[in-house]
Amino acid sequence: MDLLLSLYDAVDVKSILIFVCVFLLLSDYFRSKPPKNFPPGPRSLPIIGDLHHIDYNKIHLDVAKFAETYGDVLSINILGQRVVIINGYKQVKKVYVHQGDNLADRPVLPMVYDLSEDNGLVMANGYKWKHQRRFALSTLRNFGLGKKSLESSISLECGFLNEAISSENGQPFDPRILMNNAVSNIICVLVFGNRFEYNDHYFQCLLKSINEAMYLDGSIWAQLYNSFPWLMRRLPGPHRKNVDLWKKAIGFVQEKVNEHKEDYDPMNARDYIDCFIAEMEKLKDNTAAGFDVTNLCFCTLDLFVAGTETTSTTLNWALLYMMKYPEIQAKVQEEIDRVVGNSRQPSLSDKDNMPYTNAVVHEIQRMANIAPLNLPRITSQDTHIGKYFVPKGTAVIGNLSSVLFDESEWETPHSFNPGHFLDAKGDFRKRDAFLPFSLGTNLLMICLNISFNLISIFTRNLCFIF
Repeated sequence: MDLLLSLYDAVDVKSILIFVCVFLLLSDYFRSKPPKNFPPGPRSLPIIGDLHHIDYNKIHLDVAKFAETYGDVLSINILGQRVVIINGYKQVKKVYVHQGDNLADRPVLPMVYDLSEDNGLVMANGYKWKHQRRFALSTLRNFGLGKKSLESSISLECGFLNEAISSENGQPFDPRILMNNAVSNIICVLVFGNRFEYNDHYFQCLLKSINEAMYLDGSIWAQLYNSFPWLMRRLPGPHRKNVDLWKKAIGFVQEKVNEHKEDYDPMNARDYIDCFIAEMEKLKDNTAAGFDVTNLCFCTLDLFVAGTETTSTTLNWALLYMMKYPEIQAKVQEEIDRVVGNSRQPSLSDKDNMPYTNAVVHEIQRMANIAPLNLPRITSQDTHIGKYFVPKGTAVIGNLSSVLFDESEWETPHSFNPGHFLDAKGDFRKRDAFLPFSLGTNLLMICLNISFNLISIFTRNLCFIF
């Protein structure tokens, strides 16, 4: 005891603080020190990394500036976590196509894991994810996603939307709320088996909560939670609200699942939830495949959110670009009137006869750039990207903005130009660098297949709306 008292007297508070600071700085240095031949990046500060270089509201623009200095393969340090960023169409295609097996997994993000663990479709990994992805794709296709059989639901919803717009009597209003509800109803028919009225207050509040939660997911608060979960779980802040918002959405899906279980008919599958319940019976002995009630809730939520947010955001950009470029709007309307006429609504079968409208839809998706940075992946083994070494477990992100605005791929990358998707004869042409949602078959891209019909009908009515 006397020895401890002597040590306490000998060491003052200032010395303890200096020791703690030095210890933390050294720990951070060794934890975040890049390996040999790691992709270059801006000079980082202790603890915060490159946050002083980055505006979190426009991080994709900051990454573009970094690429001018450090090249198409670079790294940034966010709160001690090093992330490799891939830029440009050629480099993104090379990595995602030829090295895709090394980047199949998603990183474990504490904010996501605390809510869903390894359930769901978007951030899950491994055996369970492969089974769930395959099942979701086949089930949604069977119910008409991306096919002509879904058109009746789309046309019906567009009719309701037009009535809602007409009821505004030409007065100014915010179309985003109606648009979000309309698109959500198309997805709801696929996953829940029913749509929701535009005056359904509870459903409107739910959509607003999801929008707010997604905004918070992209904020610095989410990154702080993912970097320091042991601390952020105990502190107040917007991250707490984010968790509450997602729990509200999960609760809504759980109610829908419970309703389906009560009136489930194995001989009459109405939607994705019914099909999942049937699969639960068939694979009840294969627990690793993830066909259980908990995973059903999170997979359903992922489909609902992904299908709603991507398409409704794209359509909101469509309205804005048609307002900004009335001459393009007029050409689209003329083509739709000429091909479709006034006696019926546009159909997916009209797409080949409306090359200009199709080009405008694609240019809207390119310029809208609603997913500027692809969802992060992690290397499943040590690998090389370009001339650089990237160790196992490193987060890798494709900068899709650098693809959609690649100056070596697009004639006028920073201008709204439907000509990007038209050949010399005025026929529609595909562009390899059109990657609004990365490469390969994924749920977000499939969900966007419903947007052509919606955009065509909405564009035809823009003159009335505005």
